[in-house]
Amino acid sequence: MLDGAFTTLRIHWRVILTATFMIALVTETISVVIQGLFLDDTRLRSLRDDPNPSVREILHSASGSFTALGVTLLVTMIATVLATGTIALVAGRAVVGRPLKGRELWRDARPRLPQLIGLTVLIAVILCAVIALCALPGVLVALAGSADGGASLATLGLLGGSVISVWLWVQWTLAAPALSLEKQGIVAALKRSAKLVSGTWWRVLGVQLVGILLAFLISAVVEAPFGLIAAGVADDGGTSMFGSSGNPSWTYLIVNGVGQVLASALTLPISAGVTALLYMDQRIRRESLDVDLVRAAAAEPVSDKVA
Repeated sequence: MLDGAFTTLRIHWRVILTATFMIALVTETISVVIQGLFLDDTRLRSLRDDPNPSVREILHSASGSFTALGVTLLVTMIATVLATGTIALVAGRAVVGRPLKGRELWRDARPRLPQLIGLTVLIAVILCAVIALCALPGVLVALAGSADGGASLATLGLLGGSVISVWLWVQWTLAAPALSLEKQGIVAALKRSAKLVSGTWWRVLGVQLVGILLAFLISAVVEAPFGLIAAGVADDGGTSMFGSSGNPSWTYLIVNGVGQVLASALTLPISAGVTALLYMDQRIRRESLDVDLVRAAAAEPVSDKVA
């Protein structure tokens, strides 16, 4: 699967990297702005100075960080899903010997972008709701006055909710290619993904984890020099994104953001390409998609729907 992702990138590098760079530029710019607006180390410093903070004080102090983290994760998910849907279109045409050009890719992908974003938001809301509901009893117990018992119960709830969320994420991991290539609706794409993953959950999880790990390693290597440069040119000459006032350094965020854009542009084709090819692999195994592709390659004109 990884070899297929790299092969697709090598053959169609121009259109893929152009698309992923544009996606990365928009999403990472949003992430930088969100971090600059919501991150504030002052609250966290005051929390560290309090030996016995209450649950309310902890939630209040960490609210900005939680907001920035949540929005950044959502933006990252949207970037990945958009890249997956886009690369799925490239791969779907490439396997029948009719590669997409840049304008053709934009023409085919544009009508699906709102649904891909909606798909991402829906999945994120469901996963967060599952984790929140599992942790809610512990939070309520803590707010009622039993901090230790509530913390223990909330921790167990978070663990249980995380397990359920991972299971759901794998079940729906092929929804973006299904939405793009089969012209499915959002709910239909989720059901389609669950059907394709059924019986091969562990295999799909393993392939995705390998792709994520490789993308993480490449991203770390690309971002590291920019992090060092950002620390050196930060507004107060500090070694982190926060200045002496506790507010984030925009210089640090922008320089580091440039590295994140480049890293995302290079790693999105890998993670998204693995998902797109995994979708095709599952269809070949279950539905003899390879036979349909041979027929499609000989047909004129090529269909807009891989079905």
